[in-house]
Amino acid sequence: MSVFGKADLARLRSFYPGQPGLLNHRLVGHELLTLEALVELGRQMPPASVEYNAGDLPIGVDPGAIGATGLSIEETIRGIEECGSWMVLKHVEQVPAYAALLEAVLGEIAPVVEPATGEMLTHQGFIFVSSPGAVTPFHMDPEHNILLQIRGRKTMNIFPGDASVVPDELHEAYHAGSHRNLPWRDDFAELGVGFELAPGDAVHVPVKRPHWVRNGPEPSISFSITWRSHWSYQEADARGMNRLIRKWGLQPAAPAPFPRANAGKAYAYRAIRKARTLGRTA
Repeated sequence: MSVFGKADLARLRSFYPGQPGLLNHRLVGHELLTLEALVELGRQMPPASVEYNAGDLPIGVDPGAIGATGLSIEETIRGIEECGSWMVLKHVEQVPAYAALLEAVLGEIAPVVEPATGEMLTHQGFIFVSSPGAVTPFHMDPEHNILLQIRGRKTMNIFPGDASVVPDELHEAYHAGSHRNLPWRDDFAELGVGFELAPGDAVHVPVKRPHWVRNGPEPSISFSITWRSHWSYQEADARGMNRLIRKWGLQPAAPAPFPRANAGKAYAYRAIRKARTLGRTA
C-alpha cells in the first residue's frame, strides 16, 4: 500500500521546495508507530538519540533553561497522557525496521523531490511523542522535512525564513553549532500560518523555516521524514563562510535563495575547513 496518493504527490509538487503545505498519508495505525512499538524502539536507541523535554515550555525559550524531566524513555512513552512531556527519538534509521519504513516513504516522494532539488541526501527519521498541550518551542531545522501526524492532534505554526524573523547572524551561529531554538517576539505571531494536523495529515516544512508546535488535548505521535540536498548543504556552508567574513569586519550578503546556487562561498568555506582539519592532524 502506498503512503501518499497521486493527488498528494501532485500537491507536494505544487509547493515543494519553497512553501509549506498540507498533505494526507496512510501510515495511521502502522505497527511500528504505536506506543508499544515505540517503547521497544526506545530500548534500542543509544541515549544520545533520545531527547526529553518538559511539555509546559513557552514558545521562545533559552535551551539552557530547559531541565531534564527525570523520566526514562519507557516511563515517558507509557505515561505520556499524564507526564507533561514531549520527547523525540532521533535518527530512527539506526534500527533496521525503521530504516526500511523511512526509505519506503522517501522513495514514494523521490519522483517529486529530485527533479526540483536533486538527489535526496542524508535520509533521517524522527519520531515525536507528546503529552496533551505540550509545546515545542520556536526553532528551525536544516533539513527538507515532511511531518506525518499518526495519533492525536497538533498545530504546526510556520513562519517566514527571512531576516525579519531570523537575522543572518543567527543563521550563521546555528551552522557554527548554536542550538536550534530561536528568540521569539510576540509581534511574530501575525506572520505565521497555523497548520492543523489530525491523524492522517502531514505538513511540508521547507528548509530552515522557523516553526513552533502546540499539541492538542490528547497524546500525540508524529513521524518526521527528512533529507538534505546539495543546495541545503551549500546554503549551510555559505553561512559558515559569511560568519568568517563577518569576523573580518565585513558585512556579507546572505546566501541566494533557492534555486540560485551558493557554490562560491560554499567551496571556499569547505576549503578553509579542510585546511584547518589538515593543520590539526599534521
